[in-house]
Amino acid sequence: MEFEVGEVVKLKKGHPCGSNNWEILRTGMDFRLKCLGCERVIMLARAKFEKSFKEKVEN
Repeated sequence: MEFEVGEVVKLKKGHPCGSNNWEILRTGMDFRLKCLGCERVIMLARAKFEKSFKEKVEN
């Protein structure tokens, strides 16, 4: 799949803050994601991100 910076995605497991929506800040071999609930930023390897990806969220 193709992902672009600025897209909002939903992952299979929710963040402990209760939010499921993440904004993509960086793509490549790994992804930098920002939780839209608590603003925490995490890094995920591409393989792990693609495995946990559920759907794109329309804004």
